[in-house]
Amino acid sequence: MALELWQATGFLAAAVAVTVSPGPDNMMILSLGIARGRRQGMAFGLGCALGCLSHTALAALGVSALIAASAWAFMGLKICGGVYLVWLGVQAVRSRGGITLSAESAVSPEGLSSLFAKGLVANAINPKVVLFFLAFLPQFVSVEHGGVAWQTAQLGALFTVQAVLLFGAIGYFSGWVGQAFNRSPRTGTWLDRIAGGIFIGLGIKLMATP
Repeated sequence: MALELWQATGFLAAAVAVTVSPGPDNMMILSLGIARGRRQGMAFGLGCALGCLSHTALAALGVSALIAASAWAFMGLKICGGVYLVWLGVQAVRSRGGITLSAESAVSPEGLSSLFAKGLVANAINPKVVLFFLAFLPQFVSVEHGGVAWQTAQLGALFTVQAVLLFGAIGYFSGWVGQAFNRSPRTGTWLDRIAGGIFIGLGIKLMATP
C-alpha cells in the first residue's frame, strides 16, 4: 500500500528538519565544498544520502519482524525509540556552540568517486544512524493498514530522496552557506534547537501512542 498523505507530509517535514540541522555529514559537505569545490561536496553528500538505504532495509526488516513476533516487542521498540529521540532533542536544545567553517576543516584531496564511497560507507556503518532510523521510522507506520515492511521502506526511501536533494544543495551552495554560518554562528545553534524541539515532540508522541 502507498503511504497516506498524513504519513508522507508529516514524515517529510520532520526529515527535512533533521537533515538541515547541523551534524557531522552536512558539516563535512560544507567544508568540502568550501575547500575544494561544489562537485566534491556534492559527491560526498550523495554518498551520505544513499547510505541511508542500508538503514532503511534494516529498519524495514527489523520492525516487521518485531510486529510479527510480538505486539509487546513492538511497543518496547517504540518506547525505547521515544526515549532516544527525547534524549537527542534535549542534547540539541542544550547545544550552545556556534559553527565556524573554513577550508582547513576539509579532508585531504580525493577523487569524486572516492569521496562518494567515503560518504556512503561512513553513513552506512554509523551505529547512531541505525538507532535513529529504528527510532524515527516506526512512529509514521500505520500497523492497522498492514504492509509494515513496505511502509517502512517507503519512508526510508522518502528520507533518502530528500537527503539527496538537500545534501546536494548544501554541496552546490557550500560557499554561500559557509559564509552565512561564519557571519552568524548562532544560526547553527537555533537550527539545532528547532530540530531538538521536533525530536522531543516526536519522542513524546511515540511513547504516548498505543
